[in-house]
Amino acid sequence: MQDIATPDSSCEPGCATQDAAQLNASCFCAGPSAAALAEALQNDSAGPEVLALISERCPHLFAALPVFVSPEQSARMAQLIGAIEEVIALPAWQAAVLADAPAIARHDPGARGVFYGYDFHVGEDAIGLIEINTNAGGALLNAALARAGHGGSAIGEAGNGAARALALEEAIVDMFRAEWRLGGRTTPLRTIVIVDDDPENQYLYPEFLMFRQLFARHDIEALIVDPSMLRWEAGSLWRGDLIVDLVYNRLTDFMLEAPGHAALRDAYLACAVVLTPHPRAHALYADKRNLALLTDDAHLAALGVADETRAILLRGIPHTELVRADQAERLWRTRREWFFKPVAGYGGRAAYRGDKLTKRAWQDILDGDYVAQAIMAPPARTGGSAEAPDQLKFDIRSYTYDAKVQWTAARVYQGQTTNFRTPGGGFAMVYTANA
Repeated sequence: MQDIATPDSSCEPGCATQDAAQLNASCFCAGPSAAALAEALQNDSAGPEVLALISERCPHLFAALPVFVSPEQSARMAQLIGAIEEVIALPAWQAAVLADAPAIARHDPGARGVFYGYDFHVGEDAIGLIEINTNAGGALLNAALARAGHGGSAIGEAGNGAARALALEEAIVDMFRAEWRLGGRTTPLRTIVIVDDDPENQYLYPEFLMFRQLFARHDIEALIVDPSMLRWEAGSLWRGDLIVDLVYNRLTDFMLEAPGHAALRDAYLACAVVLTPHPRAHALYADKRNLALLTDDAHLAALGVADETRAILLRGIPHTELVRADQAERLWRTRREWFFKPVAGYGGRAAYRGDKLTKRAWQDILDGDYVAQAIMAPPARTGGSAEAPDQLKFDIRSYTYDAKVQWTAARVYQGQTTNFRTPGGGFAMVYTANA
């Protein structure tokens, strides 16, 4: 899998002979220092503001230590991503999924969609895809984390972390320019608007600032805008006196249904702006009902999915099913085996682990639109600082574009879901164990 490094000689001598599970339990020699992170975050002119905002708003954005995976786990994650991309490319899959999607999802804008995020739990001899996201945040934050690598950070020779971070940033800019071309444009990409509701108060607003500076370094003007400030007029999308070329979409209104998003929705449907990611991408990849289809062998066979591909999917995705009234009694009885998620959910909101479920929450699930996914416990990382808990959970996120892995990171946390509020937790580098 791309962009997962291996431990270098600056780790303790014993680390080289340990497997991933042992390293996650006992290796404390590979964490970035606060000073190195501060220097990495000040890599561009937005640095001082970004650093101050992170310190004030989200001090647990970066984990104290990296996490480790085995070569076999890395290979299985890459293989599963490839299998899913193969299925989603099938016309039969797209027809089946889009048939029940909102009308806006059936609009094909040409662009693929940026920052797909495949989120995994890994076990000693297994992997489990927990979900797929279509506006996965954190890629530039992980570039900063790589740049901060030093000594035991397992990134190899001096300066390699900075080189890998630069390569990721270049790939990100190339990705947006590719989206521009796929949207049917032939002129150079000149303006990008980064949209989210009340963006300055979003938790990851510091990353928005980093994107603005990254684009500026490549001669692309970028604005950070609440979509209600956009207007659809004379066949163009405007922000003030500026015609918007491309919109980098960080909204969680995946189908652009809110009244304040009307101008963006109208411009998108008129193909007057390149929007990425977009409603079609969410319907094809991130709607959690798709996980039920991807673990339904008979349905996959009917869609024409090859036997080998079906085996990879069933082995790598925990069984998922729709929560239906006729199955309510069984699902409640076996609730400890399930994690319940809203089909359009994100960030762990309104998601419930079955063994923590109350009768009131169960009724909310029955009244809503949910899937039940077989629980695969997250792996553990031993904390490495005085303020970090002894045991932390983590998941693995692979950022992809055009079916290729751009970067692999981890999210370290305590609680039911990732939260970036755990001392010692946050985004972490992922390294492949030598053993």
